[in-house]
Amino acid sequence: MTTATLPSAALALPPRPPGARWPGAADFSVRPAREGDGPALAALSRPFVHTGALRERPLSLYLERACEFLVAQAPDGTLEGCLGLSEHSADGVLYNFCVAGHRQGTGMGGRLLQAAFARARSRALAMLFTATTGSGRLFLAQGFVPACPGLAPAAWARTLDPGRDACVLARTV
Repeated sequence: MTTATLPSAALALPPRPPGARWPGAADFSVRPAREGDGPALAALSRPFVHTGALRERPLSLYLERACEFLVAQAPDGTLEGCLGLSEHSADGVLYNFCVAGHRQGTGMGGRLLQAAFARARSRALAMLFTATTGSGRLFLAQGFVPACPGLAPAAWARTLDPGRDACVLARTV
């Protein structure tokens, strides 16, 4: 999984003073994705695939695994953030984490992560893993630490692309 962040030039947001919130930070809801959200999940992810921040995934994956996703939805119904949580026995893997460029810095990513933690706890998962090619700043702030890929679920660890030079992170639930 990659922490999907668009290049700063694409964000066009001015620096935010410490503790300040962007207008509109609370005007979205977080909910489980529905079966029909597959095309919107793919569309939301596309800009991050184009920058290399996310691996390309076929629409069929979003259609088949929509139930694994949490989404951030604007009042008009537009999906502006998503995060997948796949279960592997007693552990979970966070993947395809992205927030629309105009929503980055509003707390949307943090709320998606908190919802994923709640889902993981409700399913009695012991540990969460993710992989990022970015700084991982949000994950580290939420208690993740660098981890050896050998500690992660083997089926997921085998899918990591060594050419992407991703850092595996983990945290207890």
